[in-house]
Amino acid sequence: MAAALRYAANDWPVFLLGRSKRPVALCPNCETARREKTPHDPQACPCLTCHGFYAANTDPQRIAAMLRAVPRGLLAIRTGAPSGLVVVDVDHGHGGFATVRGLVDRGLTPPTRYVRTGSGGLHLYYRHPGIYVPGDQGRRLGPGVDVKADGGYVVAPPSRHPVTGLPYTFADAGARVEEMAPALISECVKPVRRPPASSHTGPHLRARSAGAISHPDRLMGTLVDRISTAREGRRRVTLYGCARGAARIVAAGHMTSTDAYNRLVAACDAAGWPWAKSTPNAIRDGFAAEGVTL
Repeated sequence: MAAALRYAANDWPVFLLGRSKRPVALCPNCETARREKTPHDPQACPCLTCHGFYAANTDPQRIAAMLRAVPRGLLAIRTGAPSGLVVVDVDHGHGGFATVRGLVDRGLTPPTRYVRTGSGGLHLYYRHPGIYVPGDQGRRLGPGVDVKADGGYVVAPPSRHPVTGLPYTFADAGARVEEMAPALISECVKPVRRPPASSHTGPHLRARSAGAISHPDRLMGTLVDRISTAREGRRRVTLYGCARGAARIVAAGHMTSTDAYNRLVAACDAAGWPWAKSTPNAIRDGFAAEGVTL
């Protein structure tokens, strides 16, 4: 509670994740709205913990209520414009330290406030530059270095990592959150070159860049059509590929991650797919592969 209130006093909206670092399950009313395709704005939803980072808040009373509702949850901070934060996430297990050393040499990651994560990595906190900064998973800055920005969140101290049990800790008492270096901003917002699409995804799923989807409505329609024609035994791999395509639409700023998720789930329902835990997991995994969080 003390940590959450400190973040709130700094205008960093906080919310609670489940023990697995995934968003808390929707309440029965929100789940019904999702299943029945009822119009439902996650940003305006009054629920305490529904819709992931859309529940993030700076109101002390709501924060206290969140903690009572999810007493064993992980504390998280919404990144991007709402908090004024962009976080560079360095994963030591996937070459992130080697990558970030190169970023330091190039002047992209100057000293700033940072967190040692429970998995042994780093979270470098920078001030949001005031323009849209998409989330990214290792494509712009390099292997093992992700960007948590608009449409994202980070696990915050003093949460404990669900696998190691070790706490997230600020390792630099008194340090300030610094401005992003101009070169870092340029790298974070530059278009991403994608390899040629494989036969599994088809050329219609290929976006020229994160900001260059000429007809997002047509692309989403194509994804929905693929779900409707997927044969049994190929449904999960099809949904995963479609989720990646939808995540690219989200990353380009044409729709929210919640809207994309709801469209994909609605397509599965319309196609008569039996509801299973693997359905939302396939969508979340596809989103995560494109650096988009739900």
